[in-house]
Amino acid sequence: MPVAVIGLGDIAQKAYLPVLTALPGLDLRLMTRDRAKVERLGEAYRIPREHRYTDLGAVIAGGLRAAFVHASTDQHVGIVTELLRAGVDVYVDKPLDHRIEGARAVVELAEETGRSLLVGFNRRHAPGYLLAQERPRDLIVLQKHREGLPEDARSAVYDDFIHVVDTLRFLVPGEIEHVDVRSRSRDGLLEHLVLTLSGDGFTALGIMNRVSGSTEEVLEVSGGDSKRVVVNLAEIIDFRGQPSIRRRGDWVSVSRQRGIEQVVLHFLEAVRAGKTLSARDALRTHELCERIVAEIARQTR
Repeated sequence: MPVAVIGLGDIAQKAYLPVLTALPGLDLRLMTRDRAKVERLGEAYRIPREHRYTDLGAVIAGGLRAAFVHASTDQHVGIVTELLRAGVDVYVDKPLDHRIEGARAVVELAEETGRSLLVGFNRRHAPGYLLAQERPRDLIVLQKHREGLPEDARSAVYDDFIHVVDTLRFLVPGEIEHVDVRSRSRDGLLEHLVLTLSGDGFTALGIMNRVSGSTEEVLEVSGGDSKRVVVNLAEIIDFRGQPSIRRRGDWVSVSRQRGIEQVVLHFLEAVRAGKTLSARDALRTHELCERIVAEIARQTR
């Protein structure tokens, strides 16, 4: 099956190429505007020279069933639009765009063309977070912190906090009825952000401190007199009396731990089966992010 990887930056090299090149039945094509990079990676992964491209139109003309888009976010709308119009199913890194208008446009185009569009919210497939769904979730707290990384609000929310937003939406056990945003900015840069989502019988908190002194991600779900904690997607601690700890196995890859391998397989299986995957739910995550950005702007006036 002819599949392209478009954009060969860090995320493609560290997370996706090791997974895709190990899968049977794929006829991989690589595309980036950097000729030296595509040649180097083509040699490393033994991709035939005729399947190394520096032009999007050329890789599409070569015939594709599907594409993984890992280019910079400002290129997403243009690349995804061209692929969808060419009848190609698309997997694209989050966010679809830094503006809700661009995100909405590509989701609507995918529906018009009848093609799959899957946004790379890999945490929905991460084993630790899937296991969190086993427990009562009256209270959900997801903290995703950074060290010395204050940033403008739109970039911080759409590039990073969007994972918190989408994971909370995935884990909440009911309809979200109330949304609250609290933030602190200094000199125009976002330093911390707290999102509260609540509904019938549950509350979910998303917390990010961009000047926390550490880089970490900790999920806590509790209810029914029990609690489960997932630390950096790798370690699971259950509390009901004496705590019990499960750690990532020595031979479990980081790609599997973070759900990347699973979401890749989910997408490719849908392509092979002719099943259309919708990005409409992913768009709702983007819409909530836009709401958060607007509220941060209001609070900093």
